[in-house]
Amino acid sequence: MVRAAFARAAGAFLLVWLYSLGSAGQQPFRLPTANRALFDPGGEPKFFVETVGKTWTSGCFGCVRSDGWQMHEGLDIRCLQRDKRNEPLDPVLATADGTVAYINRKSGLSNYGNYIVLRHRIENLEVYSLYAHLSETVPGLKAGQEVKAGEQIAIMGRTANTREGISRDRAHLHFEINLLVNDRFSTWFKQNSPGERNDHGNWNGQNMLGLDPRLILLIEQNGRFNLVPFIQKQTEFCRVVVRDREFPWLKRYSPLLTQNAVAAKEGVAGYELVMNYNGVPFQLIPRAASEMKHRGKYHLLSVNEAEYRKNPCRRLVTQRGNRWQLTPRGTRLLDLITY
Repeated sequence: MVRAAFARAAGAFLLVWLYSLGSAGQQPFRLPTANRALFDPGGEPKFFVETVGKTWTSGCFGCVRSDGWQMHEGLDIRCLQRDKRNEPLDPVLATADGTVAYINRKSGLSNYGNYIVLRHRIENLEVYSLYAHLSETVPGLKAGQEVKAGEQIAIMGRTANTREGISRDRAHLHFEINLLVNDRFSTWFKQNSPGERNDHGNWNGQNMLGLDPRLILLIEQNGRFNLVPFIQKQTEFCRVVVRDREFPWLKRYSPLLTQNAVAAKEGVAGYELVMNYNGVPFQLIPRAASEMKHRGKYHLLSVNEAEYRKNPCRRLVTQRGNRWQLTPRGTRLLDLITY
């Protein structure tokens, strides 16, 4: 039955493969299904699956759920093909050349249901794409296996472990493009969440910070796309000084480091992290001890109030009177980044 479903999906796979040959850029990201309505004027309702009672925007990336107070870190992409039982048949395709990092085939263990994580090396950055709510994965697909952009890896589905589940009419692919926070996540989680289960090791969703795939795909469709400048041009949400000289994010995302003459001369005592509203540190500025007047490991330097009002859903900071401060969520994220 699984192989028959893959055979039925072959036509759509060929279509998206032919389209993707013309993509621009050094290492283009490609649409993960044959649904191309994202690129059509006014085509968003045919591309995104909305949450119950909401518009298509609730299927986008960002603060789009619970009246702007719940983060959605991916795109919910509508299916194009269904079988006689109204179940989705769309093939799911690798967005870029890469390696299979992780496969979860036990849908009851995650809100993602059955999901796949692929590792990509783009412009000297590690990037991870995630494909969730899958019905089936390609037979024989395993961690460590290389895949090519446009190669089929799964079939769209509606698997999840949430109480309400995903109805047939809302069947979709949840698609993310992420940066990995910390390769010591499993140890950190055990120490900081005693008694809680972690069935996915470092591939737990808490260990990935998403970028907006919609923006990436639209920019790439209209011209050459470069990942590092895209990340560096994120809108500033806040700045935090961290009194720590070594942590995994610095090595994994070294292209995001900037120069500082004072720290180069006196030595590095910590880093100033410029973060977007999803908590992605997109600029890393080394700081000397003479530049760090605060006590303690973290110090919130500034908050972009306009961006906070627009995108508050991660609840990283809060305002008490005229003073901004990190929330427990903000501190917890920084603990994970610097662990």
